[in-house]
Amino acid sequence: MQPSEKHREYWRKNLFITAVLLAIWFIATFVEGWYARELNSVTFLGFPLGFYMSAQGSLIIYVVIIGVYAMYMKKLDKQFGVDEGELE
Repeated sequence: MQPSEKHREYWRKNLFITAVLLAIWFIATFVEGWYARELNSVTFLGFPLGFYMSAQGSLIIYVVIIGVYAMYMKKLDKQFGVDEGELE
């Protein structure tokens, strides 16, 4: 069974948002850690930025990534008619 064009478009959009959010995750996790010493020359809320990102900033970014993915997929599911509807 071959997937329809609509099915391929749905998965193309799904993979695109996943790739973008994974790139943001990679930057917040690994690039931030790699440049922590340089980031520590900048202060944020009275803390060195490298320390703040490692302690709390990355966690905030992870929660935002989850929220963005959930909202985007809910919208995409409705657009393609595969949403589960409202839960009671």
